[in-house]
Amino acid sequence: MKKYLFLIPGILLISGCGNHFNLNENVTDKNLTLINQDSTKVIYPEIIKNKIAVIGFLYTHCPDICPLTTHNMQLVEEKLSKDELNKVKFYLISFDPERDTPSILKQYAEVRNINMTHWELLTGNKNTIDTLLNEFNVKAIHDDTVYNKQGQPEYFIIHTDRISLVDEDGILRKNYKGSTANPEELVNDIKYLE
Repeated sequence: MKKYLFLIPGILLISGCGNHFNLNENVTDKNLTLINQDSTKVIYPEIIKNKIAVIGFLYTHCPDICPLTTHNMQLVEEKLSKDELNKVKFYLISFDPERDTPSILKQYAEVRNINMTHWELLTGNKNTIDTLLNEFNVKAIHDDTVYNKQGQPEYFIIHTDRISLVDEDGILRKNYKGSTANPEELVNDIKYLE
């Protein structure tokens, strides 16, 4: 019996490594046409294949959570080495396609000094976006719409506060609360996937 005791720590170590991430969900079983900030059509999940994807969900008129989510993702980008960045892509997906046109997404990126080398901001038609949100279990509910003097709709969206980490095989590995995400935790998780 004593000769087998030395195996226990090794077994515990091996079994613990497999549980690093709390999720193991394929989020690439739908082919969806999205539009990026340059008005270029892109196909999901093709755009996330062979890269580690850090995906934030937002809308550009958001006054609080979404800018914090974007900022936290930028902090993650800053902490990664050049070699690590070559294996990672950052995505912001808008759940407000009515207002978040490609030009608005581009403006959002410019205002926040997003380095577009490693980023893509995405929108699409409502059905496509709803399908993608369902894949990631992200909720987005419009409050009442009012119209300003120019006739433009104004509303807020109550939504899931989320950054998702997807591995190179299109498997969702972990979700983080976007506005309060710890950049160090995300960086460590990205390095774990490399």
